[in-house]
Amino acid sequence: MNSKKGLEQVKISLEEAVKMHAQPFHSVEELTPLLEAIGDAKFVLLGEATHGTSEFYTWRAALTKRLILEKGFSLIAVEGDWPSCQQVNRYIKGFERNEKKSAETLEAFTRWPTWMWANEEIADFVSWLKKHNQAASQKVGFYGIDVYSLWESMEEVVHYLSKTNPSGGDSELAKEAFACFEPFNREPENYAVAAADFSKTCVEEVTKLLASIRSNEDLYKNEYESDLNLKINALVLKNAEDYYRAMMQSGEMSWNIRDEHMVEAINEIRDYHGREAKIIIWEHNTHIGDASATDMRKEGMTNVGQILREQNRLEDVYAVGFGTHSGTVIAAPSWGDPAEKMTIPPATPNTWEDVLHRTGAFNKFLLFHSENFALFDRWVGHRAIGVVYNPEHEAYGNYVPSKMSQRYDAFVFIDSTQALRPL
Repeated sequence: MNSKKGLEQVKISLEEAVKMHAQPFHSVEELTPLLEAIGDAKFVLLGEATHGTSEFYTWRAALTKRLILEKGFSLIAVEGDWPSCQQVNRYIKGFERNEKKSAETLEAFTRWPTWMWANEEIADFVSWLKKHNQAASQKVGFYGIDVYSLWESMEEVVHYLSKTNPSGGDSELAKEAFACFEPFNREPENYAVAAADFSKTCVEEVTKLLASIRSNEDLYKNEYESDLNLKINALVLKNAEDYYRAMMQSGEMSWNIRDEHMVEAINEIRDYHGREAKIIIWEHNTHIGDASATDMRKEGMTNVGQILREQNRLEDVYAVGFGTHSGTVIAAPSWGDPAEKMTIPPATPNTWEDVLHRTGAFNKFLLFHSENFALFDRWVGHRAIGVVYNPEHEAYGNYVPSKMSQRYDAFVFIDSTQALRPL
């Protein structure tokens, strides 16, 4: 696009730009232009504006099914704990011969906020994945890439090594690491406080363990992905230790460690299955939408979407944001509290979600490309709701200044949404 044309486009209001380029949809078949725009991308990042909205899960699942069936995607990575997601992976791949139902498998998600993955929407999707894998030559995997499962991952490592190689060096290293963390009583906050005073509290133990497992990974190979499971759990130990130490120093630093871990896990999973394997990533918009196109950049923060774009060819990474104008959501008033069904108030005037609503109160999607890039390359408030939410504070802390055509490659808007259905 030449600069003159770009300047002419910017004179058009954001509302007019949306009217010109938004496409309505009622079915996943009507999202075919989005599938075509994804092209041959190897990474497709599907976001969400909340962790508790039914439609974000169901539409992502519908798109994911088409990507699997039509474009050969075989890996799904989600903003969840590795050990819990590994139970789902084993279930859909038939690694365990049992008569469990998908909802029973999701009982593995015991760490708060359980509703993110233990919900009816995911249960339906997991049932589809299992049925698909039973008939497919290329089975689809389901993996958790978050960093929070320090104790659960440690227990998995110790248990597996004690069972398979009890007298080996890796087993001894795992027990030493476990002994280092044991005094903190499974409370990350306790470790964070202690680590602030002792900067190398358990660093050496987990670093040696991960290095040893990587050098001995051939010992653990089998058809049930035990070697990958061991390696990622050890990676979680190393990076979670780093994350919890950083918590006491800087929110920005711990954020970056978490997102860098998620990218590291994504790359490990792709390396394991072959670098040509295509992966779908489900995370909050704040993780998949390029941080350099938001005010996070001023704070020195990065995220999964930005790092993947930096590490790969731009055409290999395709990020899709999701949003809503109003409805209900599952969230909690403070960290660790029971989940509640809350009302999402109508979007604040002149924000991205408000503009999308004012241009027609129906579902629509936008594709950002060279012909319209300049129209959407301007700052606008973009709604983000986390697991902790207070609707009364909506206008003050729930909008991230963003340049939409830089942050995403496409955006899916569901005008009115309903709360997720926890199991």
